[in-house]
Amino acid sequence: MSPETKKVINLIGIAMKSHNVVSGEFSTEKAVKEKKAALVIVAEDASDNTKKKFTNSCAFYNVPIYIFGDKEMLGHGIGKEFRASLAIIDKGLANAIEKQLKMI
Repeated sequence: MSPETKKVINLIGIAMKSHNVVSGEFSTEKAVKEKKAALVIVAEDASDNTKKKFTNSCAFYNVPIYIFGDKEMLGHGIGKEFRASLAIIDKGLANAIEKQLKMI
């Protein structure tokens, strides 16, 4: 795992501890539609349908989206089981995570 990848996972963990993460398909979609999501991350091993749905939804609501890591890695980052998608609610944390994602 690259240092940048570790940093992203750590930042996701910080966001989770500060109650700034929603995870799971339904909650992530709801956060996007309610314009609460500042950043959406979808696992690389999520279904094509899931990736397409979030890519379209995020484009429509103008939310940055990244396909990053796998379900296990995203789940581990937030201290839960597998997660195919998650949204970062806090703008500052989202910017910090996005900065790291751009380096990968």
